[in-house]
Amino acid sequence: MSRTRIKICGITAADDARQVCAAGADALGLVFYAPSPRAVDIAAARDIAAAAAPFVQLVGLFVNEQPERIREVLAQVPLHTLQFHGDESPAFCRQFQRPWLKALRVKAGMTPADASRPYQGASAILLDSWQDGVPGGTGKAFDWQQAVGEFPMPVVLAGGLNAGNVGQGMALLHPAAVDVSGGVESAPGRKDPGKVEAFIAAVRAADKLQD
Repeated sequence: MSRTRIKICGITAADDARQVCAAGADALGLVFYAPSPRAVDIAAARDIAAAAAPFVQLVGLFVNEQPERIREVLAQVPLHTLQFHGDESPAFCRQFQRPWLKALRVKAGMTPADASRPYQGASAILLDSWQDGVPGGTGKAFDWQQAVGEFPMPVVLAGGLNAGNVGQGMALLHPAAVDVSGGVESAPGRKDPGKVEAFIAAVRAADKLQD
C-alpha cells in the first residue's frame, strides 16, 4: 500500500505533540511567525521537540523571516525541514542547508504546476489556499482542479483539509503528503485528539483506495 505522509501543523504544546505522534503523524509543524495564533517561541519549540516520538520530523514554518532569526532557531531547535510561506526566493530557501518546502497560495487564474518550477530545489511544493493578508492557516480549501498537472517535485496538499474532505483531495491530486492544522483543532493551536485520529484514519482509508 502506498503511504501518504501526514503533517499536523501548528503544534503549540508538548502534550499535543505526544498525542499527535501516538495517533500516527509523520511530521509536526512549528510556526515561527509571531502574528499567527499558533506561533511558538524557541523555548516552547524545544519542549515540543523533546516530546516528539522517534523518527517524527519537525518542520519549522517561517514567513519572510530574517536569515539571522532562522539561524537562531536552527541553532536551538532540531528542525529537519524548513517551510517557507512568504515571498522567499529559491536562493533564500536554499541557504540554510536543510531540506525545504515552498508554499504556494493558490488563487483564481493561477497554474500551480507552472508556478512551482522556479523552486525545483525544494523537497516538495506545498499547495495552500490564498487569502489576502493571510500567509497560511486559512481553514479554506482552494479549487483542487487548478492543481491537476505535472509538477517537477512532490506535492503536499494543505488548505482547509479535514477528515471529511481529505480523501477527495488525495484521489484527485495524489499528493506525497497532506498537511492539516485548523481541521483537527478544538481551538487555534490546540489539537483535538478525536479529530486528529479521524483525520489520520481518513488518510489511511484513502491510501487503500488508491492502490
